[in-house]
Amino acid sequence: MPEDPKSPQDRLVQAYEEMLKRTHAAMEHAEKETLPALRELLDKARDNMVELGELTREEAAKVADYVERDIKDAAQYLTDTGADLRQWWRFDVSQMQERMLEMFSSVADQTSVQLQNWARQARQAVGYHTGEITGPGTLICTACGAELHMHQAGHIPPCPKCHGILFRRPAPSNEDTGQG
Repeated sequence: MPEDPKSPQDRLVQAYEEMLKRTHAAMEHAEKETLPALRELLDKARDNMVELGELTREEAAKVADYVERDIKDAAQYLTDTGADLRQWWRFDVSQMQERMLEMFSSVADQTSVQLQNWARQARQAVGYHTGEITGPGTLICTACGAELHMHQAGHIPPCPKCHGILFRRPAPSNEDTGQG
């Protein structure tokens, strides 16, 4: 990423998207031989961004954790419902950049076994906090239940209704799981 006058927060949002892009590219390459664990690829993308001076080690670790958290949460949803990621996001994906949808879907598809393992771990209720970065999707305020729609990667703001700071992804509906 070239140096520019963007705020540190904007840099981390841009880094989230770049780290997801680099992880996606590495997975496409690795798929031809064996499919290594996503965390290893994410670590490589993180280390590469540090080596290139794009992020500090602390910033890169934060962004890698955010990307991993979102992928684990998507894994839980895919495992629980069998639905595709369009249902996980719960809004009109035409509002998203098609490339972001393609990268996120590809990462999720190519790591299905790892994602299922992570999904078991993620049942411990993944939390999303104000100030963290997340990818696209709907978040539910744990304090009041209001929905927050993230149409692209960005910092999670306080709840617009109650100013709460803790969120979760919506639980799968009967429609998502094929029940009802």
